[in-house]
Amino acid sequence: MRARLWAAMAAVLFTGSITAAAATRETRIPDASIQAAAELRERALDSDLGYKIVESLTTEVGPRLAGSEADARAVAWAEAKFRSLGFDKVWLEPVTFPKWERRSEHAAVIGAHAQPLTLTALGGSPGGTVEGEVARFKDLAALEAAPAGSLAGKIAFIDFAMPRAKDGAGYGPGGRIRSRGPSAAIRAGAAGYLMRSAGTDSHRMPHTGITRFDDGLTPIPSAALSAPDAEQLSRLVALGAPIRVRLALDCGWDGQASSHNVIGEIRGKSKPDEVVVIGGHLDSWDLGTGAIDDGAGVGLTMAAAKLIGQSKLRPARTIRVVAFANEEQGLYGGKAYAAKHLPDVKKHQIGAESDFGAGRIYAYSSSAPDYAKAADAQIAQALAPLGIEHTPGKGGPGPDIGPSAAGGMAWARLAQDGTDYFDYHHTPDDTLDKIDPKALAQNVAAYAVFAYLAASADGDFGSEAKKVTPPDE
Repeated sequence: MRARLWAAMAAVLFTGSITAAAATRETRIPDASIQAAAELRERALDSDLGYKIVESLTTEVGPRLAGSEADARAVAWAEAKFRSLGFDKVWLEPVTFPKWERRSEHAAVIGAHAQPLTLTALGGSPGGTVEGEVARFKDLAALEAAPAGSLAGKIAFIDFAMPRAKDGAGYGPGGRIRSRGPSAAIRAGAAGYLMRSAGTDSHRMPHTGITRFDDGLTPIPSAALSAPDAEQLSRLVALGAPIRVRLALDCGWDGQASSHNVIGEIRGKSKPDEVVVIGGHLDSWDLGTGAIDDGAGVGLTMAAAKLIGQSKLRPARTIRVVAFANEEQGLYGGKAYAAKHLPDVKKHQIGAESDFGAGRIYAYSSSAPDYAKAADAQIAQALAPLGIEHTPGKGGPGPDIGPSAAGGMAWARLAQDGTDYFDYHHTPDDTLDKIDPKALAQNVAAYAVFAYLAASADGDFGSEAKKVTPPDE
């Protein structure tokens, strides 16, 4: 009897200790920090610092193709900018990757309907000149169904119009046509590959972007047509007679290159070794000046951290801003960061990345576990005056923090309105004039509030070393 009594008492004490532990683990944000974040939000909305930083990058450096001389200048620019903004600690971390170069690109319809075509080589394409009859396909599935050898000597052409969407959902099928189409064309025997650009505009501006070739296949010249040129080529094919195109690309891989992740920190007051990570990628494609992709992300996160550093009440944890290297050609900077820092993943409170232009942020969500839901809701409430809705369970981490999220880092998503993002994405039209300064200031305010509150929380957001499959953004 006594044994049963002691067992029962032990069970009660054990259950009580679990309940107490769960209660003490609940993550919440102090009232004083909530008030400070409200003041920070208003200061950020009145600031043009984010825009000035993007203006500086796109004017003083311009396009920043990974591995180029301009990429090296961008690294020097970012290091100097962090220092001039008064960041407490600034350093570089090396990133190595294959180097791809674009030199020239030309294409034309030849024969009875001779005329030039406006296009751009896909990143990763080899150089070469090919001439052949055009074989048009309506989508990727149609090309992948083409029998082996059926396109011998021909140029495969996919004419798929990417749909416009606020959240950029149409980029999934458009991006797959760019990444998988060339390999499908090779399997069918094609000598070259053309696609309608993965974009939503009707301008004569082709969209570049990286492509891949499956192992064991010999790469072929691959390029993207502007939307009007893709429509023109489809009309020519519809006339019924064979249409021939000459495609001439001078581009290709040229050894290895090195760049750097550039990192700046605003040190925390009481837990400086724990960090909230925000940032964007420093490289860009070479056609425009990389304003929306991703000068905006670099500029707005630098500005958000700077404004946090000026706050009267500094957060407990450090705000770490990362200008990631070579996102465009394979997330090399994000992967390098994860490889170096994942052993300390528990010191990463949470991360968020801006890499979807400069449109207004309209939704917030995160990977916060149940015990951090209260703090997550507090952040959402502080973001609400900016017109940002709380959307738990939606979205995923940005591309460069994806490798860290896959290793267990907690993440947040501040979703930008991308309705017109793919009008300019990877084109010569990605320039500073496409950024609305007021919309960018709203982004700065949102990132400042998010990072400040996450860094001020009593408790964590669930980062721990584990393998996970983060949801797609």
